[in-house]
Amino acid sequence: MQAAKEKLSNLGSAAREKFSTCSAQAEEKATATTKEEKEIAHEQRKAKEAQAKMELHQAKSENKAERLKAQGFGHHVPVVGAQGQHYS
Repeated sequence: MQAAKEKLSNLGSAAREKFSTCSAQAEEKATATTKEEKEIAHEQRKAKEAQAKMELHQAKSENKAERLKAQGFGHHVPVVGAQGQHYS
């Protein structure tokens, strides 16, 4: 159940990222008339796309953390290693 919830949350985050990217591209085409304005609009679009991608990854990590917390791995990281081994 939690995996399905995480997947749906990730889909919603991806849709928001896609919308942000498309709106940035539309703004770039609508505002630029001269060559200099086109270059500025292009750089602004790249910045907006990078921000949208960052927000997507942040949302994905929050969804993953919420899933792990629901499974009971909230604040405790399972310890893996040399438990029970005695050194002579």
